[in-house]
Amino acid sequence: MTRILDSIDGPEQLRALTTVQMEQLAQEIRREIIEKVSVRGGHLAPNLGVVELTMALHYAFHTPEDLLVWDIGHQAYVHKLLTGRRERFHTIRQFGGLSGYLRREESPYDAFGASHASTSISAALGFAAARDLQGKDYKVVAIIGDGALTGGMALEAINNAGSLKKNLIIVLNDNDKSISDNVGAIHHYLGKVRHMETIPSYRRLRDMAKGSIERLPVVGDKAREAAGRAETSFKHFVMHSKTGAIFEELGIKFFGPFDGHDIPTMIDVFENVKKIEGPVMVQFITKKGKGWDIAEDDSTKWHGPGAFDYVTGTIKKNPADPPTYTEVFANTLVSIAEKDASVVGITAAMSEGTGLKKMQQRFPERYFDVGIAEQHAVTFAGGIAGGGLIPVVAIYSTFMQRAFDQIVHDICVQNLHVVFAMDRAGIVGEDGPTQHGVFDIAFLRPIPGMKLMAPKDEEELRHMLYTAIYMDGAVGLRYPRGKGVGATLSNELHKLEIGKAELLSPSTLEEATHADCAILAYGSTVAQAEGAALELAEEGITAAVVNARWAKPLDEDMILTLAKSTRRLVTIEDHVVAGGFGSAVLELLERHNVKDIDVRVIGLPDKFVEHGAPTILKELHGLSSAHVKEVIRDLVTIRGHVYDAQV
Repeated sequence: MTRILDSIDGPEQLRALTTVQMEQLAQEIRREIIEKVSVRGGHLAPNLGVVELTMALHYAFHTPEDLLVWDIGHQAYVHKLLTGRRERFHTIRQFGGLSGYLRREESPYDAFGASHASTSISAALGFAAARDLQGKDYKVVAIIGDGALTGGMALEAINNAGSLKKNLIIVLNDNDKSISDNVGAIHHYLGKVRHMETIPSYRRLRDMAKGSIERLPVVGDKAREAAGRAETSFKHFVMHSKTGAIFEELGIKFFGPFDGHDIPTMIDVFENVKKIEGPVMVQFITKKGKGWDIAEDDSTKWHGPGAFDYVTGTIKKNPADPPTYTEVFANTLVSIAEKDASVVGITAAMSEGTGLKKMQQRFPERYFDVGIAEQHAVTFAGGIAGGGLIPVVAIYSTFMQRAFDQIVHDICVQNLHVVFAMDRAGIVGEDGPTQHGVFDIAFLRPIPGMKLMAPKDEEELRHMLYTAIYMDGAVGLRYPRGKGVGATLSNELHKLEIGKAELLSPSTLEEATHADCAILAYGSTVAQAEGAALELAEEGITAAVVNARWAKPLDEDMILTLAKSTRRLVTIEDHVVAGGFGSAVLELLERHNVKDIDVRVIGLPDKFVEHGAPTILKELHGLSSAHVKEVIRDLVTIRGHVYDAQV
């Protein structure tokens, strides 16, 4: 049987379908997403939840002339399937394939790039302002989830939109979830109406809701039908008197909630709200994971799974694999917290992703999920630290960027003791440039009082976390995504000496001074350095290998000793070269006026790293043992002869 989906090359084909055909298309889209994501993983539940909503948006608005500005981008797959990218959909998140997020360079339908939360209303308002200044006449629609409303940026944009009075449509995709369960007062406020049917008085009052939809300027047949549906109508009525009042007081007309899986009603609502002057917000209730029972039952687990069997719903995982860095961090934090009641865990809507779910389960009173609000998380931690406790703020490296000012002003200026546990540091793979955690050293290292470290393996991570908790001031601990290297985990924790590196080979510093070259490796790149040194030894080239451990403070004594003796240094890090660990080493050499030395800094180039498997990206950008070997060969070889470093 021919699929309707195979005939959809753009929204124009979608707009020619009947209601029955659109319902069939929705089923086909869900099937396509489930099958393709099962192969290599990706964002599943968010996309299953917005199938009908995305179809209705492209049907009712004349895209790409009318602009759809998505928030985060976790729900972009349906949009991609409907906008000419169907035949390449099987390449999504693969190197050289489609991005898993919105990217302006990928399609004219991607009006604005999206990956971090709470940005859509700001960007859409900017588009609306640009439109009006140029005398143009197109619609601008921002689509944002209820979880993203916890982000301060979204609230700032709503405040501005209400005062500017631009024609702007805000679609609130209310699925009662972000990645983790939603938290906070706004979430609970929306929930009062979302779950109105649980209130006994609901049945007595719902008849009062009939006709509430008549507030729309031009009411279509489907909207009239919706007005007769007691559940939808009553919630719509109550929303105007409760939640809607918040937005309307801010100058934004509010409609809803409506069923986010009822295509005809959504199309009718969109056709009506297009006629309204000024900013409008429309709420749609959707189900995350809709259409696949397994994902509906646990939408957090199925938010972004790895490869899985879509028949059985089993996520593919090798039980022999070592634990992930996230798991080791989480278990270690709980172990420390069991012995020290002053340790507190903080996350920004990523309890599962950061591993803090275990802290929540073990010590719920010492666990805080502040929602998608990294800035607040950091200053909140500052208050906790000022109050005499030890906050551990677990945030992905890429999201820590959002709280830079708070780290400077609210933590470091006041010399407060806060531990920043930065998961997903370095290249993270298939999620691409907005998710790679490759800037944290550069933006944290210049801050006075900040200390920075990174472990070579999961065992060292445990001791680094313990050290970070029991030292003074602000400290950043970065570690990569995914499984560890298989290091044996000890039973006892111990403190590492602040600012002291670890010489891995040869066994003594005296021996290392006679090497042809010294490799200073930071964090997860230690394995590549050791591999390169072993292979070079077979060629007669000796390379001392140092596990730097600290990017700030550096082990100045060891680095200067090796620099002055070997005259050749190679640094390697899973981070951009600009401002990173290698830059810190160069600055050290300059401060001490070390001359006549060859230094090579291996790291990521001055460009955004694309998406793809981490192994491919690291090889492409020189973060491999093979590349380290090539660099060292070039350093120690002159005109075909091995150069004696001691001459």
